[in-house]
Amino acid sequence: MISSFSHTTATGLSALLDNKISHDKITQFLSSSDYASKALWLLVKKQVKSVEDENGCIIFDDTIQEKAYTDENEIITWHFDHTKNRTVKGVNILNCLYSTDDVDIPVAFEIIRKTIWYSELKTRKAKRKRVVLNK
Repeated sequence: MISSFSHTTATGLSALLDNKISHDKITQFLSSSDYASKALWLLVKKQVKSVEDENGCIIFDDTIQEKAYTDENEIITWHFDHTKNRTVKGVNILNCLYSTDDVDIPVAFEIIRKTIWYSELKTRKAKRKRVVLNK
């Protein structure tokens, strides 16, 4: 849906997935207030189990949705973009896909939050950093 060049719909996503997930379930997921990996996993677990095989793998990748003109906060902040070799302001999302021969299913995600303010000693410039909690 992020890389679509036109309007996206739950019906369109369902069709893209060969109707393995109904548009009603997609709409219900997007309408919930809990956009967490656990909710996503509960939605796709059955589909992952149905295509699971010994050649399947988990792929982790991150993406930054640039928000250059939006006020900075703990989610919309500066992140290093390795594709541009510089920092950009935006939302950094870590994605996890289960991939097998002809199927890629998103199974988890995390929005990177930088909640701690600190000051660089040399420049005294205020910056944000992420706190990683052991779960």
